[in-house]
Amino acid sequence: MPPRTEPLDRQMGTDSDVVAAIDEIDGETQFIVADIARDDAWLSATPASAAELEQWR
Repeated sequence: MPPRTEPLDRQMGTDSDVVAAIDEIDGETQFIVADIARDDAWLSATPASAAELEQWR
């Protein structure tokens, strides 16, 4: 199935449920963000590669 190419405002709806967690993938700690209301809507990053809150300001 190809990725959706609709504009973000058309993809967003009330059926979104985004959660975050720290988990282990292939023996490495990962920070995971997922929309559990959609199939295959998730991303992960190592804690070292994730920006700290102060860096976003």
